[in-house]
Amino acid sequence: MSSIDARAIVDPDARLGEDVEVGPWSVIGPGVVIGDRCRIGTHAIIKGPTRMGAGNRVFQFATLGEETPALAYRGEPTVLEIGDDNVFREGVTVHRGMVQGRGKTVVGSHGLFMAYVHIGHDCLVGDHVVMANNASIAGHCTVGDHANFGGYAGVPQFRYVGAHTHVAAMSLVLKDVPDYVTAAGNPACAVGINAEGLRRRCAGAETIYALKEAFRVVFRLGLTADEACARLCADYPDSAEVGRFVASIRASEVGIVRPRPGRPE
Repeated sequence: MSSIDARAIVDPDARLGEDVEVGPWSVIGPGVVIGDRCRIGTHAIIKGPTRMGAGNRVFQFATLGEETPALAYRGEPTVLEIGDDNVFREGVTVHRGMVQGRGKTVVGSHGLFMAYVHIGHDCLVGDHVVMANNASIAGHCTVGDHANFGGYAGVPQFRYVGAHTHVAAMSLVLKDVPDYVTAAGNPACAVGINAEGLRRRCAGAETIYALKEAFRVVFRLGLTADEACARLCADYPDSAEVGRFVASIRASEVGIVRPRPGRPE
C-alpha cells in the first residue's frame, strides 16, 4: 500500500507503484510514473512525462521533470527517465529534454545528487554518479558511470565527463574529461588518474599502474593524441581500462582537458 499525505496533490493521470510515500504539499503531475518503494518528501515537484524506477528518494524542494528554459524549446512533449535507487537531495533540479537534442534526459541508477545540484536538458547521466552540493551540468552533457563531482563544479553544454572520473570542487570543465581522469581548476586541467576512486572500487594495482602510464603517454611525452592512442593500443592490447581511456579520447569532439602548462611530471 502507498502512503499519500492528504495535503499532497497527485494528478489522476499519474501512476504510482507499490509502497510509495508522498509527503505533504508535494505535487505529482500528469504523465508521471513512479516505481515501487519510492519516497517523495515534502514540497517536492515531479512533472511529466517522467518515468522513475524503484527505490528513489526525493527530498524537499527538489523539482524533477520540469521543462527546460532553453530558448529553442517550444513546449514539445519530451521525457525524463530515472533509474533505481537514486537520492535527490534538497533543491535538486532535473529538466526534461527537447526535440533539438535527444528528446529526453536520462539519469541512471544508484546516484547521489546533493543539495541544489542541477542536471540540464538532454543530459545522459550514468550509474553510481555522485554530484556534491551545487554541482551543475548544462544541457546535452554525457556523464559516465562512477563519475564524481565536487561542490560547485560546473560543466557547459555538449561536454563529456567520463566513467570513473573526478571533477574537483569549484572546477569549470571547458573540455571533455577522458575516462579515469581527475580534473581540477578554472579552467579545469588534467591532474592525473583518479587512483583513489579506483581503489575504492577495488581496482587492482596493475590496472592503476597501467592507467597512470597511459596518462603519462598521452600528456607527458609530447605526442599528438593520435600518436599516443596508437602507442597505447600497441602497448596495452589486453587492458580493457586502457582501451576505454583511449576510446574516450578518440571520441572527443571538443578536445580533452590537458595538464596545466609548466606542471612538473
